[in-house]
Amino acid sequence: MNLQDIPRVKTITKTDFIKHYFKPQKPVVIERFIEDWPAYSTWNLDYFKAIGGDLTVPLYDDRPVDYKDGFNEPHAKMKLGDYIDLLKREPTKYRIFLWNALKEIPQLQKDFTFPNFGLRLMKGIPMLFFGGQDSHTFMHYDIDLANIFHFHFEGKKECILFDQKQNDYLYKIPHSLITREDIDFKNPDFKKWPMLKKANGFKTELNHGEVLYMPEGYWHYMRYITPGFSMSLRAIARNPKNLSKAIYNVLIMRSFDNVMRRIKGQKWIDWKNEQAITKTHKQL
Repeated sequence: MNLQDIPRVKTITKTDFIKHYFKPQKPVVIERFIEDWPAYSTWNLDYFKAIGGDLTVPLYDDRPVDYKDGFNEPHAKMKLGDYIDLLKREPTKYRIFLWNALKEIPQLQKDFTFPNFGLRLMKGIPMLFFGGQDSHTFMHYDIDLANIFHFHFEGKKECILFDQKQNDYLYKIPHSLITREDIDFKNPDFKKWPMLKKANGFKTELNHGEVLYMPEGYWHYMRYITPGFSMSLRAIARNPKNLSKAIYNVLIMRSFDNVMRRIKGQKWIDWKNEQAITKTHKQL
Protein backbone atom coordinates (compact mmCIF):
# COMPACT_ATOMS: atom_id res chain seq x y z
CA MET A 1 0.00 0.00 0.00
CA ASN A 2 1.12 3.49 -0.74
CA LEU A 3 -0.09 5.63 2.16
CA GLN A 4 0.66 9.33 2.21
CA ASP A 5 0.22 11.51 5.28
CA ILE A 6 -3.06 13.41 5.42
CA PRO A 7 -2.38 17.16 5.16
CA ARG A 8 -2.61 19.11 8.42
CA VAL A 9 -3.57 22.70 9.14
CA LYS A 10 -3.77 24.54 12.46
CA THR A 11 -7.06 26.26 11.62
CA ILE A 12 -8.97 26.89 8.40
CA THR A 13 -11.57 29.27 6.98
CA LYS A 14 -14.75 28.10 5.31
CA THR A 15 -13.52 29.46 1.98
CA ASP A 16 -10.20 27.63 2.15
CA PHE A 17 -11.85 24.40 3.28
CA ILE A 18 -14.28 24.43 0.36
CA LYS A 19 -11.56 25.33 -2.17
CA HIS A 20 -8.73 23.05 -1.06
CA TYR A 21 -10.50 20.03 0.46
CA PHE A 22 -14.25 19.79 -0.16
CA LYS A 23 -14.32 20.57 -3.89
CA PRO A 24 -11.33 18.29 -4.73
CA GLN A 25 -12.61 15.74 -2.17
CA LYS A 26 -9.33 15.45 -0.27
CA PRO A 27 -9.00 14.65 3.47
CA VAL A 28 -7.48 17.08 5.97
CA VAL A 29 -6.75 17.20 9.70
CA ILE A 30 -7.55 20.48 11.46
CA GLU A 31 -5.53 20.63 14.65
CA ARG A 32 -6.90 23.61 16.61
CA PHE A 33 -10.45 24.10 15.42
CA ILE A 34 -12.40 23.34 18.62
CA GLU A 35 -10.30 24.86 21.39
CA ASP A 36 -13.15 27.29 22.20
CA TRP A 37 -15.61 24.43 22.76
CA PRO A 38 -16.33 23.50 26.40
CA ALA A 39 -15.94 19.89 25.18
CA TYR A 40 -12.28 20.54 24.40
CA SER A 41 -11.47 20.81 28.12
CA THR A 42 -14.25 18.69 29.65
CA TRP A 43 -14.79 15.69 27.36
CA ASN A 44 -12.80 12.76 28.66
CA LEU A 45 -13.66 9.26 29.86
CA ASP A 46 -14.16 10.34 33.48
CA TYR A 47 -16.59 13.08 32.42
CA PHE A 48 -18.74 10.64 30.46
CA LYS A 49 -18.73 8.19 33.35
CA ALA A 50 -19.87 10.93 35.71
CA ILE A 51 -22.79 12.16 33.58
CA GLY A 52 -23.90 8.92 31.91
CA GLY A 53 -22.40 6.02 33.82
CA ASP A 54 -25.77 4.36 34.45
CA LEU A 55 -26.77 4.27 30.78
CA THR A 56 -26.69 0.93 28.97
CA VAL A 57 -24.62 1.16 25.78
CA PRO A 58 -24.26 -1.16 22.74
CA LEU A 59 -20.86 -2.80 22.25
CA TYR A 60 -19.18 -4.27 19.17
CA ASP A 61 -15.98 -6.27 18.68
CA ASP A 62 -13.99 -7.60 15.72
CA ARG A 63 -15.67 -11.00 15.35
CA PRO A 64 -16.44 -12.04 11.74
CA VAL A 65 -19.84 -11.21 10.31
CA ASP A 66 -22.40 -13.92 11.05
CA TYR A 67 -25.52 -14.41 8.94
CA LYS A 68 -27.66 -14.23 12.08
CA ASP A 69 -26.41 -10.73 12.90
CA GLY A 70 -28.76 -7.92 12.00
CA PHE A 71 -27.53 -4.68 10.46
CA ASN A 72 -25.41 -2.92 13.11
CA GLU A 73 -26.71 -5.31 15.77
CA PRO A 74 -24.53 -5.05 18.92
CA HIS A 75 -22.52 -8.01 20.19
CA ALA A 76 -22.98 -7.08 23.85
CA LYS A 77 -24.35 -4.41 26.17
CA MET A 78 -22.92 -2.86 29.32
CA LYS A 79 -23.37 0.08 31.65
CA LEU A 80 -21.31 3.00 30.34
CA GLY A 81 -19.56 3.38 33.69
CA ASP A 82 -18.52 -0.27 33.73
CA TYR A 83 -17.36 -0.03 30.14
CA ILE A 84 -15.20 3.02 30.88
CA ASP A 85 -13.70 1.20 33.86
CA LEU A 86 -12.86 -1.66 31.50
CA LEU A 87 -11.24 0.71 28.98
CA LYS A 88 -9.02 2.21 31.68
CA ARG A 89 -8.17 -1.14 33.27
CA GLU A 90 -7.06 -3.28 30.32
CA PRO A 91 -7.14 -3.64 26.51
CA THR A 92 -10.51 -4.75 25.15
CA LYS A 93 -11.90 -5.35 21.68
CA TYR A 94 -15.26 -3.91 22.67
CA ARG A 95 -16.16 -0.60 21.02
CA ILE A 96 -19.15 1.71 21.14
CA PHE A 97 -20.26 2.35 17.56
CA LEU A 98 -22.74 4.90 16.18
CA TRP A 99 -24.09 5.91 19.60
CA ASN A 100 -26.31 8.99 19.65
CA ALA A 101 -25.18 9.98 23.12
CA LEU A 102 -26.47 13.54 22.77
CA LYS A 103 -30.02 12.18 22.55
CA GLU A 104 -29.58 10.22 25.78
CA ILE A 105 -27.50 12.89 27.56
CA PRO A 106 -28.99 16.21 26.34
CA GLN A 107 -26.57 18.34 28.40
CA LEU A 108 -23.77 17.32 26.02
CA GLN A 109 -25.34 19.57 23.40
CA LYS A 110 -24.17 22.59 25.40
CA ASP A 111 -20.55 21.49 25.12
CA PHE A 112 -20.07 22.22 21.40
CA THR A 113 -21.39 24.23 18.50
CA PHE A 114 -22.02 22.98 14.98
CA PRO A 115 -19.15 24.33 12.88
CA ASN A 116 -19.72 26.25 9.65
CA PHE A 117 -17.71 24.41 7.01
CA GLY A 118 -20.04 25.55 4.23
CA LEU A 119 -21.95 22.24 4.28
CA ARG A 120 -25.36 21.56 5.80
CA LEU A 121 -24.65 19.24 8.73
CA MET A 122 -27.24 16.70 9.85
CA LYS A 123 -27.73 18.09 13.35
CA GLY A 124 -30.02 15.33 14.60
CA ILE A 125 -27.44 12.53 14.45
CA PRO A 126 -24.10 13.43 16.03
CA MET A 127 -22.62 10.00 16.68
CA LEU A 128 -20.04 8.91 19.27
CA PHE A 129 -17.50 6.10 19.02
CA PHE A 130 -15.46 4.67 21.92
CA GLY A 131 -12.68 2.10 21.86
CA GLY A 132 -10.08 0.37 24.02
CA GLN A 133 -6.38 0.10 23.39
CA ASP A 134 -5.66 -1.58 20.03
CA SER A 135 -9.34 -2.13 19.21
CA HIS A 136 -10.24 -1.33 15.62
CA THR A 137 -12.99 -1.09 13.05
CA PHE A 138 -12.97 -3.12 9.85
CA MET A 139 -12.09 -1.18 6.73
CA HIS A 140 -15.46 0.17 5.59
CA TYR A 141 -17.29 3.14 4.15
CA ASP A 142 -20.53 4.61 5.41
CA ILE A 143 -23.82 3.53 3.87
CA ASP A 144 -24.85 7.12 3.04
CA LEU A 145 -21.45 8.14 1.55
CA ALA A 146 -21.63 11.30 3.67
CA ASN A 147 -19.02 13.99 4.19
CA ILE A 148 -17.74 13.23 7.71
CA PHE A 149 -16.08 15.48 10.29
CA HIS A 150 -14.50 13.24 12.92
CA PHE A 151 -13.62 15.01 16.20
CA HIS A 152 -11.29 13.02 18.43
CA PHE A 153 -11.10 13.20 22.24
CA GLU A 154 -8.61 11.68 24.68
CA GLY A 155 -5.64 9.58 23.62
CA LYS A 156 -4.53 8.68 20.10
CA LYS A 157 -6.25 7.06 17.15
CA GLU A 158 -4.74 5.70 13.92
CA CYS A 159 -6.69 6.35 10.71
CA ILE A 160 -6.19 4.85 7.24
CA LEU A 161 -8.34 6.11 4.35
CA PHE A 162 -8.94 5.18 0.72
CA ASP A 163 -11.18 6.79 -1.86
CA GLN A 164 -13.67 4.83 -3.95
CA LYS A 165 -11.21 4.66 -6.86
CA GLN A 166 -9.27 2.04 -4.87
CA ASN A 167 -12.18 -0.45 -4.70
CA ASP A 168 -10.57 -2.88 -7.14
CA TYR A 169 -7.57 -3.37 -4.83
CA LEU A 170 -9.20 -3.59 -1.38
CA TYR A 171 -10.92 -7.01 -1.52
CA LYS A 172 -14.34 -5.46 -1.20
CA ILE A 173 -17.12 -7.80 -0.09
CA PRO A 174 -19.99 -7.67 -2.64
CA HIS A 175 -23.39 -6.39 -1.46
CA SER A 176 -21.79 -4.79 1.59
CA LEU A 177 -19.74 -1.83 2.80
CA ILE A 178 -16.64 -3.66 4.08
CA THR A 179 -13.49 -5.36 2.85
CA ARG A 180 -12.35 -8.83 3.88
CA GLU A 181 -12.41 -8.78 7.67
CA ASP A 182 -9.23 -10.87 8.01
CA ILE A 183 -7.03 -8.19 6.41
CA ASP A 184 -4.81 -6.47 8.95
CA PHE A 185 -4.50 -2.98 7.47
CA LYS A 186 -2.04 -2.04 10.20
CA ASN A 187 0.36 -4.73 8.97
CA PRO A 188 -1.01 -6.32 5.76
CA ASP A 189 0.20 -9.67 4.43
CA PHE A 190 0.96 -8.85 0.79
CA LYS A 191 1.57 -12.51 -0.08
CA LYS A 192 -2.01 -13.31 0.88
CA TRP A 193 -3.48 -10.00 -0.34
CA PRO A 194 -1.20 -8.99 -3.26
CA MET A 195 -3.56 -6.44 -4.81
CA LEU A 196 -3.23 -4.24 -1.73
CA LYS A 197 0.19 -3.25 -3.05
CA LYS A 198 -1.57 -1.20 -5.73
CA ALA A 199 -3.83 0.70 -3.34
CA ASN A 200 -3.12 4.40 -2.81
CA GLY A 201 -4.44 5.90 0.39
CA PHE A 202 -3.89 8.21 3.34
CA LYS A 203 -2.87 7.84 6.96
CA THR A 204 -2.69 9.92 10.11
CA GLU A 205 -2.86 9.78 13.90
CA LEU A 206 -5.48 11.86 15.67
CA ASN A 207 -4.86 13.50 19.03
CA HIS A 208 -7.24 15.12 21.50
CA GLY A 209 -9.15 18.00 19.92
CA GLU A 210 -8.17 17.31 16.32
CA VAL A 211 -10.72 17.07 13.49
CA LEU A 212 -10.43 14.74 10.50
CA TYR A 213 -12.43 15.54 7.38
CA MET A 214 -13.29 12.39 5.40
CA PRO A 215 -14.75 13.11 1.96
CA GLU A 216 -17.78 11.36 0.47
CA GLY A 217 -17.60 7.59 0.44
CA TYR A 218 -14.05 7.31 1.74
CA TRP A 219 -13.07 3.93 3.12
CA HIS A 220 -11.77 4.21 6.68
CA TYR A 221 -9.99 1.94 9.15
CA MET A 222 -9.74 3.23 12.73
CA ARG A 223 -7.49 1.80 15.45
CA TYR A 224 -7.40 3.10 19.00
CA ILE A 225 -3.73 3.39 19.97
CA THR A 226 -4.91 4.27 23.47
CA PRO A 227 -8.42 4.24 24.98
CA GLY A 228 -10.44 7.18 23.70
CA PHE A 229 -13.52 8.34 21.86
CA SER A 230 -14.61 10.48 18.93
CA MET A 231 -17.69 12.30 17.65
CA SER A 232 -18.73 12.36 13.98
CA LEU A 233 -20.82 15.07 12.35
CA ARG A 234 -21.95 14.42 8.82
CA ALA A 235 -23.29 16.24 5.77
CA ILE A 236 -25.21 14.57 2.97
CA ALA A 237 -23.31 13.60 -0.18
CA ARG A 238 -23.35 16.43 -2.71
CA ASN A 239 -22.01 14.53 -5.74
CA PRO A 240 -25.07 13.18 -7.63
CA LYS A 241 -23.32 9.86 -8.29
CA ASN A 242 -22.54 9.38 -4.59
CA LEU A 243 -26.03 10.45 -3.57
CA SER A 244 -27.55 7.86 -5.92
CA LYS A 245 -25.22 5.20 -4.48
CA ALA A 246 -26.34 6.16 -0.97
CA ILE A 247 -30.00 5.81 -1.92
CA TYR A 248 -29.28 2.43 -3.54
CA ASN A 249 -27.38 1.23 -0.45
CA VAL A 250 -30.16 2.19 1.94
CA LEU A 251 -33.19 1.14 -0.11
CA ILE A 252 -31.93 -1.82 -2.12
CA MET A 253 -28.51 -3.22 -1.22
CA ARG A 254 -29.15 -3.54 2.52
CA SER A 255 -32.58 -5.12 2.02
CA PHE A 256 -31.27 -7.56 -0.61
CA ASP A 257 -28.42 -8.64 1.66
CA ASN A 258 -30.79 -9.19 4.59
CA VAL A 259 -33.11 -11.32 2.43
CA MET A 260 -30.20 -13.45 1.19
CA ARG A 261 -28.99 -14.01 4.74
CA ARG A 262 -32.40 -15.34 5.70
CA ILE A 263 -32.61 -17.57 2.63
CA LYS A 264 -29.06 -18.95 2.43
CA GLY A 265 -27.68 -18.34 5.92
CA GLN A 266 -23.94 -18.66 6.41
CA LYS A 267 -23.49 -19.92 2.83
CA TRP A 268 -24.31 -16.39 1.65
CA ILE A 269 -21.63 -14.87 3.89
CA ASP A 270 -19.07 -17.47 2.79
CA TRP A 271 -19.89 -16.90 -0.89
CA LYS A 272 -19.43 -13.15 -0.53
CA ASN A 273 -16.06 -13.64 1.19
CA GLU A 274 -14.92 -15.93 -1.62
CA GLN A 275 -16.11 -13.49 -4.26
CA ALA A 276 -14.07 -10.70 -2.70
CA ILE A 277 -10.92 -12.68 -3.45
CA THR A 278 -12.03 -14.06 -6.84
CA LYS A 279 -13.05 -10.69 -8.26
CA THR A 280 -9.99 -8.90 -6.93
CA HIS A 281 -7.49 -11.50 -8.13
CA LYS A 282 -8.92 -11.48 -11.66
CA GLN A 283 -6.75 -8.40 -12.17
CA LEU A 284 -3.50 -10.18 -11.32
